[in-house]
Formats: sequence, structure tokens, C-alpha cells
Amino acid sequence: MQDLKGLFLAAAILALAACGRERAQPSTPAGVAATTTLDFAHVANYAAPPLPTYFDGTVAALDNSPASNPIDDRVATLGRVLFHDLRLSTNNRASCAACHQQRFGFTDPMRFSNGISTAGTTDFHAMRLGNLRYWQPGTTFWDRRVADAEAQASHPLHSLVEMGWGENMGGIEGLIRKMSATRDYPELFAWAFGSATITEPRIQQALAQFVRAMVSHDSRWDTGYAQVFSATAPNRALDVDLPNFTPEENRGRHLFMAAVDKGGAGCAACHLPPTFALAANARSNGLDTGETRLFKAPSLRSVGLTGPYMHDGRFATLAEVVDFYASGVRDGPALDPRLREGDEPRRLNLSAADRAALVAFLKTLDDPVLATDPRFGDPFRR
Repeated sequence: MQDLKGLFLAAAILALAACGRERAQPSTPAGVAATTTLDFAHVANYAAPPLPTYFDGTVAALDNSPASNPIDDRVATLGRVLFHDLRLSTNNRASCAACHQQRFGFTDPMRFSNGISTAGTTDFHAMRLGNLRYWQPGTTFWDRRVADAEAQASHPLHSLVEMGWGENMGGIEGLIRKMSATRDYPELFAWAFGSATITEPRIQQALAQFVRAMVSHDSRWDTGYAQVFSATAPNRALDVDLPNFTPEENRGRHLFMAAVDKGGAGCAACHLPPTFALAANARSNGLDTGETRLFKAPSLRSVGLTGPYMHDGRFATLAEVVDFYASGVRDGPALDPRLREGDEPRRLNLSAADRAALVAFLKTLDDPVLATDPRFGDPFRR
């Protein structure tokens, strides 16, 4: 009988311990609760969201996430705060989200973006961010000048036009002093990293994790492709008509997916489905005669949500973009060989109907879920 009582007592102690563990969910500190809507007890899933079956090993091989910075839900949540925070600029006027606006596919409808002042603008058009993680070289910016998303995160902070932390404003140390003086950032960094210390590498880690978590897979194209996908089908069934498409959209899909020698426009050779990120070996697209720079392009996901297009925003509409690839590619040392035919830039024989069909297809890549997903939205109480 005594042994039985002991067993009951041990079970009761274990049950109380389990309840204690359940109650021990972290509560949101007062500083964080005062400025944001974050709930530390219910953290958004950034590290392992459910993905379609066709985001398989073939796609995973393209992931540029470094082993040193795997996505962690807490750190990515900190990245969300950093991304949307106007206080990261010198005058509380600019944030990453000011130029990379969620409802527009994380780009800017302006040709060039303002930062801390309307007196200055960026040199390049703001890039879309969806599926950034599937650009295998991992380099960032249109001209590929930075090695990875971690290093990229610092550039807008240091920019005199964007966030303003030049040497005259104290540089990154000035920003860290400003952040350390807030109620919420020491709490956020302690929660994400285990200590309240704010450093530039930690800022870089959090922002890089947040933007890499922006995986786009909820377009009309995805809805249709999920119904026909087969890993063992020829070309993974990419050139199969999609049941939810109009005839025009399926014509545009065929033109996009099929090689030129098979009656297509060959677009998928550089813009790789299902991520529609750029191929690792892609070169430049011949925007200007004699171009020597190697440009990159963002994923085509949500490309229809807003213009303008190209690194300098020179094209206002997708129709202009299609017209350019059909008949306007210019020769130069950096031109991608897939845009050549012999020694000359390729000229596609596309009718007006085919050009319109390509535009119609590109718009099926728009992702309304990513454009409204609260995981990537503004967390601040404004």
C-alpha cells in the first residue's frame, strides 16, 4: 500500500511539473508589448513552413542559406521588427519596408526610392524579395556586389540616402547606441540570442533570416501546377496545360517554359520554375549596348503586382518587358548566351497575341498570400 501511495505521489509531482512547463511559456516583456503586437508565447513559423511537394530536393539544392545562420523563429521574428522599424533610420523616417513594400511583392512602385529625405533617391530600383533564398550564388543587389544577404543587410543602414548612418552620424555604433537606449530592443535581442547585446552581426543575421523566410508558393500557377506535377514526368510536367488557366494563360505558360527550338521563348532557361529565381549561371540581359556588368534579377514571383522593371526601372509595364526580350536585346560582352543566336542577339518571332499571352502568364505568378501574410507584416502599434 505504501508503494502504491508512492507511485501516486510521484505521478502527481510529474503532472505538476508538466503543468509548470506549460505555464512557463515566455511572456512578452513590457517594452516589446508597448511597441509591437508580438506574442512571445506564440511565435510565427519561419523555420519550417509547409511547402508544396515540388519544392523538393531539386529546389532545396538552390537554397543559399549558410550553415552558420539557419532560420530560427525567434531570430527571424526580430528580423521582422528590424525590417519594419522606422527608428533604424537617423530621423525615424525610413525603414527596409518603406522601399520593399509587402503589398507590392516587397518592391517599390517608385522607379527609385526615397530614404531619410525626398532630396535623395537610391541608385537602383528596389528589388522584389520573394524567393531570394533560391538564388544559388547568394550574392545580392542588382550588380551582385555583396556576397550574401547577411552582408547586404548593413548597406542600407550605412547609406547616406537610405537610413543615414554615415560617419557624420556616428556610423553603425550610433545606430546601436540608439537601439540600446530603447525599452524593447534589449528585450528582443535577449529573447532571440540569449543576451541583450546588440551588434551589427546580430542585426545582419536577423534581417537575413527574415528575408530568406519570404518563400513564395501561393500563386495561381502553384494552384494549377500542384494538380499536374510529377517528379518523374518529362521536365517535371512543367509544360503541361494547367486546368485553372485560360487558353491565353496556357499559351503564355508554354511560351515561357518551352525552349526556342521547341516553339517557345525559352524564358524558363534563366528564370527557373518553381521558384522562378534566376539561374546560377545567368549573365546579363542586354539592356544596353556594350554592357560589361553582370546583373542579376529577382524571382519573377509577384512580378505583376507593380512596375517599374529592370535595375533602373526603365520599363513601366510587363508588356514593355516582353517587347524588349522579343526584339530589343542589345549585344555586349556580358550578354547571356541564351539570348544569342549565332553572333547576334536573339530576336523572337512573337505575334502580338503571343506577347499578350506571356504577360497574362507572368501575372499568374502573383502571390496574394505572401503579399498579405501577417508573418511578414508590420508588427508595430502605430
